[in-house]
Amino acid sequence: MGNKLRLRFSKTGKAKYISHLDLMATMRRTLLRAGIGLAYSEGFNPHPYISIALPLPVGTGSICELMDIGLAVDLLPDGLPEIINEFLPEGLKVLEVYSPEAKLSSVAWIDISGLLYYDAGAPRNAAEKLTERFAENHIVISKKTKRGISDIDISPFIRDVCFTHHSEVIMSARISAQNPTITPENLMSSLIDDHKALIPDFYDFTRTQVLDKDMNVFR
Repeated sequence: MGNKLRLRFSKTGKAKYISHLDLMATMRRTLLRAGIGLAYSEGFNPHPYISIALPLPVGTGSICELMDIGLAVDLLPDGLPEIINEFLPEGLKVLEVYSPEAKLSSVAWIDISGLLYYDAGAPRNAAEKLTERFAENHIVISKKTKRGISDIDISPFIRDVCFTHHSEVIMSARISAQNPTITPENLMSSLIDDHKALIPDFYDFTRTQVLDKDMNVFR
């Protein structure tokens, strides 16, 4: 087996609606078409060494996805983004290829940004009210876990939340990536009871950065 490389790529536009399994298949075919020999596991059902850090919910975009690949022979990362991008469909683009500096399991936080859309226009003082909501000490939601549906307080796993209101409400936040994984859907599902009026009719989120436990850009 050759070396391992990490791809940083974006998933935007129509590609946001590609499921995780379809994305894995797309990336595998793309790498093969680009002439990049992947290493395979042994046994009766060999599979290529491809691992994506944090599967995206369908409909969420990203400019910071991370994928590790194992190579059949050693390759240098120089020039690989241009080669791979020739074979990728619209909406997927490799931004960088480099040697990993830490295991994907060490990803701790992600930055997100999004737009909240209201059919009848945003409620009065929506940005201020949303800021107050996500500054609360306890924000309990029902979340699916390995043990089933459980109530979890997500407030310790939300950092640096900011809302502004222009033509639409704009949100940015830093949320836990793993243990537990917090998603934009979890944030929106917390708008219950006295906060129901703040629930948007539609929202569009994008991951913008991946960080380690010390809030450094993850490499």
